[in-house]
Amino acid sequence: MTSTELAREALPQKLKRKIKRSFGPWGVFIEGFLRNPVMVGSIVPSSRFTINRMLKPVDWANCKLFVEYGPGVGTFCQPVLDRLPRDGMLIVIDTNPLFIEYLRKNISDSRFKAVLGSAADVEEIVKAHGFENADYVLSGLPFSTLPDGVGPAIAAATYRVIRKGGAFLVYQFTPRARDFMARHFKRIDNGMEAINVPPCFLYWGWKDEDEG
Repeated sequence: MTSTELAREALPQKLKRKIKRSFGPWGVFIEGFLRNPVMVGSIVPSSRFTINRMLKPVDWANCKLFVEYGPGVGTFCQPVLDRLPRDGMLIVIDTNPLFIEYLRKNISDSRFKAVLGSAADVEEIVKAHGFENADYVLSGLPFSTLPDGVGPAIAAATYRVIRKGGAFLVYQFTPRARDFMARHFKRIDNGMEAINVPPCFLYWGWKDEDEG
């Protein structure tokens, strides 16, 4: 390879490093989106309005384990940790090593665990951290663009791992996620947040105490 070819090969890496330095977490988020857009719901992180509405129904006093799928650069992580009891834990799961590496470097809270893996394996991941069930699971994964079979597998595993009285919290840019949830969750509350880019649908799927 000639020196000119080497320079051309190195250019994208230089641009990526420049983006990260210039834009901080936004640069990491954009790079993660460009690497795997199918697994990232939006190129723009969720607004504080979406975050607050999504987390409002959570019974934080009785939350010992909160799980998030597809945390990206941690838009929800600090708001969750701010609300979580001192003896609680937040486990985030992502298939993108770029995001997991970023989160491990930038969130030092002892209650926080970032796991490189699939949300479909949430039951094994929860048990590996010493829990039988999760109280709440949050997801911004784009169900409508996930590979065939992945969405149903995640929805089923999520229902099994959530304790009775807990909930599956989902924010999406199309209403299709509700179809995946409705196969398992009998009671689903709906909402919409317009102050977000783009505006998004909000769903809370409850696993009621009287369910078998």
